[in-house]
Amino acid sequence: MHIDEYLSVAQSLKDQPNNTMTVSKEWSQGRTVYGGLSAGILYAAAKVYVDSARVLRSMTTNFVGPLLSEKAFEVSVEVVRAGKNVSQLQARAIQDGKICVVSQFCFAENRSSKIEVPNTETHGLSIPIKGNFIPQIPKVTPKFLRHFDLSIQDGGIPFSGKKNSHYYGWMRFKKPPLTITDAHIVSLIDAWPPTLLQMLKWPAPASTVSWNLEFIHPHRELSPTDWFAYKADTRQAANGYGHTEATIWDIHGEVIAISRQTVAIFD
Repeated sequence: MHIDEYLSVAQSLKDQPNNTMTVSKEWSQGRTVYGGLSAGILYAAAKVYVDSARVLRSMTTNFVGPLLSEKAFEVSVEVVRAGKNVSQLQARAIQDGKICVVSQFCFAENRSSKIEVPNTETHGLSIPIKGNFIPQIPKVTPKFLRHFDLSIQDGGIPFSGKKNSHYYGWMRFKKPPLTITDAHIVSLIDAWPPTLLQMLKWPAPASTVSWNLEFIHPHRELSPTDWFAYKADTRQAANGYGHTEATIWDIHGEVIAISRQTVAIFD
């Protein structure tokens, strides 16, 4: 299934008595569903509970346990509070009675304010002409990556023994969606491998423990075929865990999101 179909199903769960869905193994990341897709599904399910004037400001996702592909799971959404300007929601993916993924969302309306600090950060990356993509290696490259184009401009492919602990490059959908929404952007941003995997010389498991994503508004209208620039740096790593921060720009060079992750490395 194309990502549009999964997000459409998630949006319809509010009006269905059976609020379950299943994700194909072609979207798998090891034994679990690709984290960006599971977070995007929870976002799409939660957004229908919020007025359209309220846009996503931040979301925090914890990957509690494996969400298995090819197996039905339930999506539950709770409106924690809906105030005058801000709505706080929580969504969960539950499989076999166990919580697998939980996301907390903050949606808020624009307000008039005299305070304005423009973001002038630039990425200095040139738009790809030739692809420098992560290759599809059987039993090594996660299956979900075939749905994305990742063009690495600085950094190495996973398990190549590099000294780098950052990724700079570009990303887009290999098969563009019909329209691009915040749910698509959530699903796209997480496609990059953890920055630390390139430092290993042989395959080893890694998983995101927690992920905080903040959306910057206002930003220009986005196109489904656009490239998005991505720069992720490791802030610190020790004792089997790494902490990374990333900035995402649109095709016009404007920052649209800030991402932070805690990653567990099982080497």
